[in-house]
Amino acid sequence: MSQINPRGLAALAVFSLVVSSGVSLRAAPALASPPPPLDGAALSPLAKVDLATARATALKARPGRITAQELEKEAGGSGLRYSFDIKSHGKVYEVGVDAVSGAVLENKAEGKNPD
Repeated sequence: MSQINPRGLAALAVFSLVVSSGVSLRAAPALASPPPPLDGAALSPLAKVDLATARATALKARPGRITAQELEKEAGGSGLRYSFDIKSHGKVYEVGVDAVSGAVLENKAEGKNPD
């Protein structure tokens, strides 16, 4: 007569609980999609504020999901800004963050002809 392996019995008990509880064994979906690529990344050495900090600032000013991001030279502030398109409540907003000071320069709904 064979003996019952305690580890095997424990594994069987756990498996039975999982199956009977209806828990899915599939991998959980990612909570957030990866960020879009940064257009204008060649300008990064000129920025004093890093991309992660600028993203956090933009999302604090306009909670939502970033759909596009760019580092660009544009009038206003230091002249170098991160520009984020953020989808929030079914609309797309453009949020600009100064790449030197970290100040929010723009936070408005995109018009009919977004740039």
